[in-house]
Amino acid sequence: MKKIFTIVAGSCLMAACTPSAKVSVLPTAGITDFNNYLAVGSSYTAGFADNSLYVTAQTYSFPALLNTQFQLVQNNGSRGYFIQPLTTGNDGYPASKYVLAMTYPVCDSADSTLGPVTVTNYVVNPADVTYTATTNNGQINNIGVPGIRVVDYPVQGYGTQAVNPYAYRFYHNTAGTPFDELLYRVNIQHPNFFTLWMGMDDVLGYALNGGQGNGNGSAIPLIGNFYNTIDISPIAVFEKNYDSIVNACISTGAQGALISIPDVDSLPFFTTIPANGLILPRQTLVDSMNKLIWASANFNKAFTLGANYFVIQDHNGNVRQAVPGERILLSATQQNIICNGWGSVTPIPAKYVLTTDELQYIRTATQTFNAYIQLEANNHNLAFVDMNSFLAQLYGGYTYNGIQYSMQYITGEAFSLDGINLTPRGNALATNQVVQAINAKYHSTLPMMDVNSYLGISFP
Repeated sequence: MKKIFTIVAGSCLMAACTPSAKVSVLPTAGITDFNNYLAVGSSYTAGFADNSLYVTAQTYSFPALLNTQFQLVQNNGSRGYFIQPLTTGNDGYPASKYVLAMTYPVCDSADSTLGPVTVTNYVVNPADVTYTATTNNGQINNIGVPGIRVVDYPVQGYGTQAVNPYAYRFYHNTAGTPFDELLYRVNIQHPNFFTLWMGMDDVLGYALNGGQGNGNGSAIPLIGNFYNTIDISPIAVFEKNYDSIVNACISTGAQGALISIPDVDSLPFFTTIPANGLILPRQTLVDSMNKLIWASANFNKAFTLGANYFVIQDHNGNVRQAVPGERILLSATQQNIICNGWGSVTPIPAKYVLTTDELQYIRTATQTFNAYIQLEANNHNLAFVDMNSFLAQLYGGYTYNGIQYSMQYITGEAFSLDGINLTPRGNALATNQVVQAINAKYHSTLPMMDVNSYLGISFP
């Protein structure tokens, strides 16, 4: 069978140096104050990338990049330390990160492609299990926690290692709630400015598990007030908690920016393997699929020469061909498709497929959450960053100073190897969107990042 997708390593700028901003207008804070910045959020805020947490990705998180722009402001700019709970190395925590390497399907050792693999002989560094801030009364400016949802904020004991090892690393009271942690950080730091980029994980767990949970927004808690991680968060609970988070952030008089969440159609994890990626180059294969393999199947078969829709199992247990617009998750893996016959002789299991109705649940929830985030920005007179619309632009490609960026897996340069989180270049692109929104709202003149000077995907 022909490969479902091919990775082509084109010429790329790979410089990892920090860019120097080309300032044509004196950077000013306008009507706000960037002196003490607090970043609140989940994976994108924390600098999570390549399916793990590691120091280089954290160093180039979007809050860290944004703070470099705040530091350019002479009056009311960022001063002193911007502290992140950094890991100690680049292998990843609590599991190996992905790195790019040549991969070979077990069923065809002569076949190869560039793809993600884990670090050889990975071992957890004990120094990464916990982090203690020792500067300025335990100050931490970036409290982004990978995987945290808005609906998790009232959950007692959320910071224990068993619930969220990323929170466990730095929460001052792991037995408390994320609300407790937020209020603690706000009260000891008294931020002048904050960013809040949360809500993606309130949808993402459902999407990553192929829509196996409750998608209509009416999920009930599993235990206490903890909701199933493969459910879409209930709208009413999301809105109540999000408003409480914003009120905590502004409780010291801080101004800030609220950032919308992306739709799954903007993420390579959900778009890399095409639903019609079953390639039948010979008529004998077409005949075999129609007559021998699926002759007794209770669905209308449409196998022809060339590209065909994969055979899938939907959430109702029905075996059928996928239809236009449905998504095959990257976790289905090329290995399973090529070597195990997924999508051809064996249906792709439901947990690796998003069907039309499941996608509608996801899109409805994303739109609803983003509408509320914008409403909160309006109600509290904060900047709103429409990151959802910007990331959607990457579908057709986005050019910055002559370099093309896109949502393409690996070659698009914006998304890391997990197909969901951003590369340093992707973070620089995102930071520029935040800068533009802040400038528009607060009449500041923050300069844009030089995106092309940052690291994209590291090719072997």
